[in-house]
Amino acid sequence: MAEKQTTLGAKRTQYGAYITLYTIVVIAVLVVVNWLANDNNKNFDFTANKQFTLSEQTNKTVRNLKGDVYLTYFDNARNFQTARDLLDRYANLSHKLHVAYVDPEKKPEIAKSEGFRSEGSVIVRTGAKTEEAGSLSEETVTNAIIRSLKTSQKTVCFVAGSGESATDDQDRGGASLAKEQLEKGTYKTQTVNLLVNPQIPSDCAALIIAGPKRDYVDAVIASLKSYVENGGHVLFSLAPVIPSSRPSPDQNAATPNLNKLVADWGITPAGNIVIDPRSALTGFSEAAPLGVKYESQPIVRDLGGIATLFPIAQSLTVGGSAEKLISSSDSSMAVTKIGAGGGIDQDSATKGPLVLAAVDTIGSGGKQGRIVVVGSAIWMSNQGIGISQVGNRDLFLNMINWLTADEDLISIRPKEPEDRRIAVTGPQLRMIFAVVLILFPLLAIGSGIAMWVKRR
Repeated sequence: MAEKQTTLGAKRTQYGAYITLYTIVVIAVLVVVNWLANDNNKNFDFTANKQFTLSEQTNKTVRNLKGDVYLTYFDNARNFQTARDLLDRYANLSHKLHVAYVDPEKKPEIAKSEGFRSEGSVIVRTGAKTEEAGSLSEETVTNAIIRSLKTSQKTVCFVAGSGESATDDQDRGGASLAKEQLEKGTYKTQTVNLLVNPQIPSDCAALIIAGPKRDYVDAVIASLKSYVENGGHVLFSLAPVIPSSRPSPDQNAATPNLNKLVADWGITPAGNIVIDPRSALTGFSEAAPLGVKYESQPIVRDLGGIATLFPIAQSLTVGGSAEKLISSSDSSMAVTKIGAGGGIDQDSATKGPLVLAAVDTIGSGGKQGRIVVVGSAIWMSNQGIGISQVGNRDLFLNMINWLTADEDLISIRPKEPEDRRIAVTGPQLRMIFAVVLILFPLLAIGSGIAMWVKRR
């Protein structure tokens, strides 16, 4: 009997030890999980357009912060939760970014000291410098953070005088959207008419030549050559002359002087037009080849599987120190003549892939010029940059970042929120009502009755 009690006591002690050990393990796991959750918040975004996932640009900017950045959101306290849905995701990226929520009516002294202007705004403070994000969106907040980190604002100059896309033109072929995108970030813009004064202003960090419809005179060519070879940076977007038996009166004229200038630097416009049947399969014109092959250059390194679009493009031949940047698909072809009915002689066409954009670095040492040449002008127009399905906007801004030596800004930017509302007509609404509130409940009741009858 005593032996049996001893055995029972030993088992109780053993079970007690097991329970104690399990309890300690469970508590330890809970502590670790809570610690990880507190310091490493993780969100899962199952929306189709990744509406609640911060962009690569935001991640890159916030994770690389060298010092503390303070974000203060001003609004009525009842709206704080909406702001937290976005701004807390910023705070989760870095311990150097701090977010505060202030009701200006309850704490007017803080609102005044931070420079509060309007409800729903975010004030970004980096040291003594402050920037305002006028609305609660990822694009405006990230751009405000970037502006607050920059010590100076560079100027990007658009060339005018020879029929280039104009920054005040809001039509499909204008460049107003390109100007807007630059000014949303860290740049100022201005227009320079080289036909009136060929001297390029010294404060132009980069020059944009957007599809001139007339060739440049010798004085302008000489000025561009001197500018680049003395450390200047230029984006050349050169529209082809459409090889047609019946040319349109408003199509671009040949620009042999400008073509020869870039050819001397190793990038030669071929004077053809690139056709890609694959573009038609994706909803675009065959005369708008997709850029799908990217080189390992900083401008395109982050584009990955994002296609870019180059409507009415000519191919480029690359030599010397120049480098390919973007090429078309294997299904593309370059033709030198289009028939009156749009017919193409595929047997005489040059098969793809074909170079659509190229870069070169001119000179060495402290005065190192940079050029980007694209065989299309429409790609960076309002029409091209405004297409959300392709990466033309990111490509354009990345090119400017590279040209102005702002490589740290090269990334994929926040996308505009997509409108995914479903429009339902009156008859469709009545059908949904009948199916959901009448048919489904009747089927459930009928199934229940049938099962009850069967069991009887």
